[in-house]
Amino acid sequence: MGGAILSELATEIVIPVCAVVGIVFSLVQWFLVSKVKLTPHATSSSSGNSNNNNNGKNGYGDYLIEEEEGINDHSVVVKCADIQSAISEGATSFLFTEYQYVGIFMVAFAVLIFLFLGSVESFSTKSQACTYDKTKICKPALATALFSTVSFLLGALTSVLSGYLGMKIATYANARTTLEARKGVGKAFITAFRSGAVMGFLLAANGLLVLYIAINVFKIYYGDDWEGLFEAITGYGLGGSSMALFGRVGGGIYTKAADVGADLVGKVERNIPEDDPRNPAVIADNVGDNVGDIAGMGSDLFGSYAESSCAALVVASISSFGIDHDFTAMLYPLLVSSVGILICLITTLFATDFFEIKAVKEIEPALKKQLIISTALMTVGIAIISWLALPSTFTIFNFGAQKEVKSWQLFLCVAVGLWAGLIIGFVTEYYTSNAYSPVQDVADSCRTGAATNVIFGLALGYKSVIIPIFAIAISIFVSFSFAAMYGIAVAALGMLSTIATGLAIDAYGPISDNAGGIAEMAGMSHRIRERTDALDAAGNTTAAIGKGFAIGSAALVSLALFGAFVSRAGISTVDVLTPKVFIGLLVGAMLPYWFSAMTMKSVGSAALKMVEEVRRQFNTIPGLMEGHAKPDYATCVKISTDASIKEMIPPGALVMLTPLIVGTFFGVETLSGVLAGALVSGVQIAISASNTGGAWDNAKKYIEAGASEHARTLGPKGSDPHKAAVIGDTIGDPLKDTSGPSLNILIKLMAVESLVFAPFFATHGGLLFKLF
Repeated sequence: MGGAILSELATEIVIPVCAVVGIVFSLVQWFLVSKVKLTPHATSSSSGNSNNNNNGKNGYGDYLIEEEEGINDHSVVVKCADIQSAISEGATSFLFTEYQYVGIFMVAFAVLIFLFLGSVESFSTKSQACTYDKTKICKPALATALFSTVSFLLGALTSVLSGYLGMKIATYANARTTLEARKGVGKAFITAFRSGAVMGFLLAANGLLVLYIAINVFKIYYGDDWEGLFEAITGYGLGGSSMALFGRVGGGIYTKAADVGADLVGKVERNIPEDDPRNPAVIADNVGDNVGDIAGMGSDLFGSYAESSCAALVVASISSFGIDHDFTAMLYPLLVSSVGILICLITTLFATDFFEIKAVKEIEPALKKQLIISTALMTVGIAIISWLALPSTFTIFNFGAQKEVKSWQLFLCVAVGLWAGLIIGFVTEYYTSNAYSPVQDVADSCRTGAATNVIFGLALGYKSVIIPIFAIAISIFVSFSFAAMYGIAVAALGMLSTIATGLAIDAYGPISDNAGGIAEMAGMSHRIRERTDALDAAGNTTAAIGKGFAIGSAALVSLALFGAFVSRAGISTVDVLTPKVFIGLLVGAMLPYWFSAMTMKSVGSAALKMVEEVRRQFNTIPGLMEGHAKPDYATCVKISTDASIKEMIPPGALVMLTPLIVGTFFGVETLSGVLAGALVSGVQIAISASNTGGAWDNAKKYIEAGASEHARTLGPKGSDPHKAAVIGDTIGDPLKDTSGPSLNILIKLMAVESLVFAPFFATHGGLLFKLF
């Protein structure tokens, strides 16, 4: 077999060091962002530094000296600071309210995990025969119950922290991006991108560090019982994803209720611009960008990362890595993530330090280069770490048998996932960016009204599923052929290995969106709004790319978890022809539709209340339309908060309770059918919903920007084609920001929950079939 080149001690050092480097790098980026001041009196003190301008690229010395504005307007800076604090307060208060409700659920579910898993051996404290090798003695089931509960709480807290920190940095950076836009689009881009990088690196490093510490602490108790150790660690993935579900659904309902309400009354009925300060829903809309797109996305991708690591570790623990107690090879998934942090660090410098953006048209290519550079460098990184950390040949558990695998085959599994992610990213960009024909065709269809716009948009979404599904299918086939279910788990990790860069690109979008809103509300000039709009349009596309990554990785992660569940539950084959499995397939395929219906209706009913409130204020507050009176922003923020907290519970309960009910009453075969059905239908709906919404949004922006001759024939703002585009965008909002992104959590969460509860289902499940 031959051992790994990297020693156990080196592994113990490399992983935490890479995590700490990631955290330090994010703090450095945060420090650089904080140099943009939000206090007007700082001008004189910093003007002396204007010569020391860091080669003119990221100069902070030339503080707020405007090139073409010709004013050093302190009132604008003060206004920006006020708006920023209003958005920050709104987002913080919503997250605290949400976390109070989620905290109660977290504790209740932790108790449930302990009771279900403890009851497997009737709460016995005696050691038991191992699940996969009956000749060996393993720790008692009660220990697994206790440690699974602890790791669930750890995952949940890390997920909540990831979302919260992301939201904090986004609300810190939005006004700073607006102020930097006065000096040119390049400065604004760097500020927004750096802020995104803070979130990306904090999340990747925290996720890695907490998991690494948990494994080492659990190892003190478990000793050589690695099978039990890594089974208990799966709770980490469950905790991460269950919090992400509530963050995504709650945040998605919040942001879209405000957005739809603001757009329908403001743009369509009152013909005022987006983010106009006269619109009562405008603050709620900007708060929503942070709680949905930032906090929700952060928790979501953290969940994917935690689950793919857990799926790989569970399979590895019953393969030769675990049997031979090869700690370096065992932690291969964590080493891949560690290298990913270093690669993303280098990649980020390309955007912020090595190249300078001078024109609007360079923004989107710069973001695309981030994806290409990180993928290319990561391929080399994976090759090196596979050579150092893996034995030349080893065996992988494959449904009861051990399959011999070579280290180069495992490298290919990770690389296939990595490149499949890039392909999905580019296909998503092609279908959602207004630089290409699909979105331009959707914009063109607005000539004949909203109905044709909706038809074209839906067709685009359905069509955009084709290539990503082939990419996922090929990566599944290749990775499974080489290394069974472990191959699929590390392919998912490959896709997520550049998570720091992916999240930086993703968080950049909502930050730019907020920056544009602040520019409009602070009454800045048209030229500045054009710059922030250009940043925002690129951000819309990158957000769609981020969602593509999240959905693609979710498909691979849930399949790997499904494989681990089937192995743990002792099912040798899942036979579709048996009625138990087939009914599960049908029900599982239906679940994403049921879930989407709940989330869409929640957005609709919350938006209804918002529209009524916005109309009421326009009709009853004298002088509001003329700009003489201030709207009541707080009421709109309250409507969004109340609606999202109330409405996130039913969809969350559906996802969390389904595996428990099916596993307990119908058994593991039916549950395996449900998981397969939900995976197959959920991925398709998620991709089409996200891309349809993204395309409608950018079709509207294409008409508004009027950058080409074709776009000018459809515009300007307020024209009939533009109104049709706004209606399409409004329909697409809940699709792309609530239902679509939440579905990838549905398929992962049900799979990881089934895996955590597998010992209980295998022992006590299928009550109804036992009766008959």
